[in-house]
Amino acid sequence: MAITGKILNHVLKKFMKAEVAQNARVQVELPNGEMYDMTDILLLENAVLGDSETHRLVFRCKKSAKSSVNYKRV
Repeated sequence: MAITGKILNHVLKKFMKAEVAQNARVQVELPNGEMYDMTDILLLENAVLGDSETHRLVFRCKKSAKSSVNYKRV
């Protein structure tokens, strides 16, 4: 299931209560484990005719220079 903007907003609000989250680096982890830095967030109109989704949030990323850093979930 894809995450909607509504769910994303709800989760981010919870994270942003903590100062460590407010100052945390934002990355995307690919299924193969590679880490990418988030560079942009775009709101785009869906150009597919007949699709029930009219808009989408698109996250642009670039390969992280520190992608080999180990991390643990908190």
